[in-house]
Amino acid sequence: MCALSYFLHTLGLLMLCSSVAANEEPLSNAKYKDPKEPLEVRIKNLMSHMTLEEKLGQMVQVERVNATTKVIKKYFIGSAFSGGGSVPTPNATPEAWVKMVNKIQKAALSTRLGIPIIYGIDAIHGHNNAYNATIFPHNVGLGVTRDPNLVKRIGEATALEVRATGIQYVFAPCIAVCRDPRWGRCYESYSEDHRIVQQMTEIIPGLQGDLPKGHKGVPFVAGKTKVAACAKHFVGDGGTLRGMNANNTVVNSNGLLNIHMPAYYDAVNKGVATVMVSYSSLNGLKMHANKKLITGFLKKKLKFKGIVISDYLGVDWITTPVHTNYSHSVNAAITAGIDMIMGSSNLTELIDVLTSQVKKKLIPMTRINDAVERILRVKFTMGLFEDPMADHSLANKLGCKEHRELAREVVRKSLVLLKNGENADKPLLPLPKKAKKILVAGTHADNLGYQCGGWTITWQGLNSNNLTTGTTILTAVKNTVDPTTQVVYKENPDTNLIKSNHFDYAIVVIGETPYAEGYGDSTNLTIAEPGPRTMENVCGLVKCVVVVISGRPVMMEPYVREIDALVAAWLPGTEGQGVADVLFGDYGFTGKLARTWFRTVDQLPMNVGDPHYDPLYPFGFGLTTKANKQL
Repeated sequence: MCALSYFLHTLGLLMLCSSVAANEEPLSNAKYKDPKEPLEVRIKNLMSHMTLEEKLGQMVQVERVNATTKVIKKYFIGSAFSGGGSVPTPNATPEAWVKMVNKIQKAALSTRLGIPIIYGIDAIHGHNNAYNATIFPHNVGLGVTRDPNLVKRIGEATALEVRATGIQYVFAPCIAVCRDPRWGRCYESYSEDHRIVQQMTEIIPGLQGDLPKGHKGVPFVAGKTKVAACAKHFVGDGGTLRGMNANNTVVNSNGLLNIHMPAYYDAVNKGVATVMVSYSSLNGLKMHANKKLITGFLKKKLKFKGIVISDYLGVDWITTPVHTNYSHSVNAAITAGIDMIMGSSNLTELIDVLTSQVKKKLIPMTRINDAVERILRVKFTMGLFEDPMADHSLANKLGCKEHRELAREVVRKSLVLLKNGENADKPLLPLPKKAKKILVAGTHADNLGYQCGGWTITWQGLNSNNLTTGTTILTAVKNTVDPTTQVVYKENPDTNLIKSNHFDYAIVVIGETPYAEGYGDSTNLTIAEPGPRTMENVCGLVKCVVVVISGRPVMMEPYVREIDALVAAWLPGTEGQGVADVLFGDYGFTGKLARTWFRTVDQLPMNVGDPHYDPLYPFGFGLTTKANKQL
């Protein structure tokens, strides 16, 4: 009798989770294929045709190198992506990207139900993985502008360039509120002030399109010139202890709701299609396992209807060491409310674990259905079922002149003038274009890779001028000065060179070398040699302006007295001409610090409003100049 009972129980589970879909309606007449049917009708109809295997496949996002036709057809994979620097070929053309994406799409469309894939990529300051793309300033510079419309235009341009390569989904924007510049991702944050971060969520309608009336809070993507966006990293990623990447954020509910959460209200209200969960922990609990915030707050309180996606291998990272007790991690992540898993150490293991846990009722079928409904909602909304294949119609948008001019404008508006002469009566800037001889010095004056920073062509960025196309600051200076002005460039000049020449003035460009994520975590925030030595050699002997290329405020207090003028240029991207535009007075300085510039690292974390607030340059500081094109 006991054996019979076990047999019947097992049979019931198999019937519940079998590969036979409940709906016997002929697929040729299925309602989900009819664009005239209401969205929710299409979702429910398609769900009724799906087997468990097909549902679980939709919940998996695989890296492009693993997105083979065999894998997609075997596991019914729902999404693919490019990691940082993962490209079809070196210096790939838009045509090469489209060919790759379409090959993956054809495999998805050849499955029984023909559910299209959605392809994602990190496009966090322009289409930064793509050769010849326009690379905009990183977010740390955009916050300085305090210009939501400008950021929206960046979103529009980025969407066109991403679509030019056949890709429909970007892992942007990062709406972290970086509270400690020691964090290696601080340049991905718009500001230490949540109000500026909230303003900058206007990039979402730039990427996705303006939300139609009555669509508040519902994912929306307006056709093939737009992309699905991703608000990240939910939540508290910018508040970790000592700025350590993926570490623990200790914060009470007031701090969470008033500092780290507000931008998510805006993102959801603007129809953001997806939200990515943070690697970090909140008060000791890994965010990838935080059901209270993912399901309870984001999905239920904020009524977010889109996809909640993990970060890359974020499920593996739930345990320490990584990937130990993977079954537990998968269960914790899915039951917490994650709908799509980005990457896995072992795809077969992931699918097997998911299948086993559903069949054992460790993961309820209602949770699987919720995840798949959200994924399908975004895909239907994007029009992928009607028009899944990419074409070459937008190829000329990648790195086009219009977008480069926009990036140049953004660079101009993102610069912050921190010092300009010893007093207002004797400013050094703007510099005269006509001079007998000028010196340009520093490691960052003629290095496009340093200008762009991390997340450019590769994950960690590059140290070279041939990584992509653009204008270095040295080239920009030469383009701007009078033809009779002699420009001398020496990366690290000694005092003999300076003493033996009669320079009218010098431009010294120094800063941080590229980094991304935890590789950028820093305990000292110093500028490495020869930067300080170059400042000392040059600024001690000739009038100089120092331009700092960095992803955050860095240690400058020891050098400020010797510098005649100081400019924070952040990570300006490919359009270095924007720096020269302002240095030489074609446009005025307008930027205001969106981050506090500390005196010493011992003060950190230090944010505007703190009791111990004693900065070198306070939040909101920025000297201004007027345009004077006659110089």
